[in-house]
Amino acid sequence: MQAYDVVVLGAGTGNMVLPPPTGGKRVAIVEPDRFGGTCLNRGCIPSKMFVVAADTATTARRAARLGVHASVDRVDWPAVRDRVFGRIDPLHKSAVDYRHAQGVDVFTEPARFVGPRQLMVGDEVISGETILVVAGSRPVVPEIPGLADVDYHTSDTIMRIDQRPESMIVIGGGFVAAELGYVFEAFGSDVTIVHRGPRLLMNEDEHISERFTMLAAERHRLVLNSDVVRVDREGSGIAVTVKGPDGESVLTAETLLVSVGRRPNTDLLDVAAGGLEVDGHGHLRTDEYGRTGVPGVWALGDVANHYQLKHMANAEGRTVLHNLARPDDLRALPSLTAPHAVFSEPQIASVGLTEQDARARGIDFQVAVRDYASTAYGWGLEDTTSFVKLLAEPGGGKLLGAHLIGPDAALLIQPLVQAMALGQTARQVAQDVIYIHPALTEVVEQALLGLLD
Repeated sequence: MQAYDVVVLGAGTGNMVLPPPTGGKRVAIVEPDRFGGTCLNRGCIPSKMFVVAADTATTARRAARLGVHASVDRVDWPAVRDRVFGRIDPLHKSAVDYRHAQGVDVFTEPARFVGPRQLMVGDEVISGETILVVAGSRPVVPEIPGLADVDYHTSDTIMRIDQRPESMIVIGGGFVAAELGYVFEAFGSDVTIVHRGPRLLMNEDEHISERFTMLAAERHRLVLNSDVVRVDREGSGIAVTVKGPDGESVLTAETLLVSVGRRPNTDLLDVAAGGLEVDGHGHLRTDEYGRTGVPGVWALGDVANHYQLKHMANAEGRTVLHNLARPDDLRALPSLTAPHAVFSEPQIASVGLTEQDARARGIDFQVAVRDYASTAYGWGLEDTTSFVKLLAEPGGGKLLGAHLIGPDAALLIQPLVQAMALGQTARQVAQDVIYIHPALTEVVEQALLGLLD
């Protein structure tokens, strides 16, 4: 059995928190797939590169409202795909070579715990004085009758297909459905989204979810309040039987994308054999500093938290690195301000409490909503559907939540995220900051001032 000072499970965020060998320490990293993890290879980064191309096509088609007459001759799917993965795929080998050059042992076979701080990697058992479990998550594949007998895709595979499908059915109504449904629609596919809820993006503020669903219905066929009964082959495509308020119906398409959520990879690691505990969702239990119940074993990212956000994993990684280096000065993992964005059309960004959350918790709050159209730049965009919604303590107190839908939402929300993280009040951010005119940030300013009315 090889003994290491540090073993890192997972080379996504795990590759970022991997300490280099120093002072004779032995360091190993285990990654049975590709360095870079989900974010780089099949998640955040490639999907946003596709979104950039989709935005370009969408902007051209909508330019006539500005007096600019443009059209999209065609979308070369292989060229779009190869631009994305031609940039991404070489990074795996360079990352492995870099770690080898540092003196890090790289294991490329799956690992599982066989005892506290002991792992079976392939046919070899290794141990670690310190083990960082950063093994990520994977798409959930629901138990739908017939699904295993047809060709279907998840977010892991859909972006690497050889040809754009003429038609696609998407099962699910969350981030992946919103983003990739938009991408394929913008490139010319006929997209149908089947969702068991009454709206898409149900976890967003209800006002945001309702507006997004209304706009999505203009691009896609939405089959809401419906469950998938079974999936069958239909010629060269697939048939999806759904049951909704009006009974059963059959939908057909060339391609099926399943996007109903993600699950932590703890079940692949046999974590119980390592003495590690999981919660009801399968996430590793840790304390506020990232420590599991086994001394020397730490966990972070999707395998341990419920955010499923790379920026939260990155922030946790920085915290755990600090805690490893300074055990007498431990820092708590970030949790109070966890922003997110949906890079669809329109774009969405959110942080903090939704209105329905605040009401359910009995929290006293006030709300302000401002349309993009109320600003000069909004006029320039000819925007009629985008808005900013803010929640704060009454009297211009601390911001409780911010929810944006529209162009550049993920950028516009950042000063609000900062204000919430630093404990600034709505009054401070509204009155003590000068906003550039006529920038789009004025819609944030107007919403903040609305909290003072």
